[in-house]
Amino acid sequence: FRLAIISNLEYRLNYFTDAILQPSVTTLIELTLWTSVFATSGKTEINGFNLSAYLSYAMWGTFLARITSNWMYEFKMVDEIESGSINGLLVRPMSFFEYYLSQFMGYKMITTICSMMIPFLAVWIFKMPTEFSRLPIAFLLVFYYLFLVHAISFIVSSVAFTLTRIHSLTVAKNLAFWILSGELVPVDLVPEPYRHWILSLPFCNAVYIPVGYITGRIPIEMVWHGFATTTYGILIAGAIGYALWKNGLKKYVGTGA
Repeated sequence: FRLAIISNLEYRLNYFTDAILQPSVTTLIELTLWTSVFATSGKTEINGFNLSAYLSYAMWGTFLARITSNWMYEFKMVDEIESGSINGLLVRPMSFFEYYLSQFMGYKMITTICSMMIPFLAVWIFKMPTEFSRLPIAFLLVFYYLFLVHAISFIVSSVAFTLTRIHSLTVAKNLAFWILSGELVPVDLVPEPYRHWILSLPFCNAVYIPVGYITGRIPIEMVWHGFATTTYGILIAGAIGYALWKNGLKKYVGTGA
């Protein structure tokens, strides 16, 4: 955990780009998109929400999506197995899963502290719809969801025991989550029955449910539902990851670096 914090703060330009610059640019694109949608349609409301509500959603959604994504450590986990450098981790007094989980959580904590200052300031200055009293439970759901994110990354990395060059799997997975999480568009704009299916999955707990709760789009009951689906997801992903890991170790010969 401490190693992740120190290593990320050491490379300051990379940290600034990752925590502030990249999500800020993405947010500007989202704000421009929704402003154009309303200007082109000539409507004052879409699905019962005005432009200010969508701008607030875009502001919070982009930064929360950045928190709940994992490609950097997933790439590292895959590379450890493909290169054979996992040999040094297998003999340590902690598991491969725990080693990267602790670093992942440390990285997300230090990133969140800096990056979330921007949406806080923006919604306060521009008076965007935000219920600040709801932030603690929303962030609790987001960080609980990170355990599922890591469990899925563990599954992807375990596939590297059998297949090589699986980085494209990470890219494809993140693109799918971009849609299923509600980062691209709020889930309440998705037509039925697809909306119901997406809400039944745990992935909307990355963006749509916490952001929807913060901005007043959804009630507290959906947040509790989010905790439940995340729990089911962790159990299922954990079981699959454990089975793939054990099966992979049986095939692994440790002839790499």
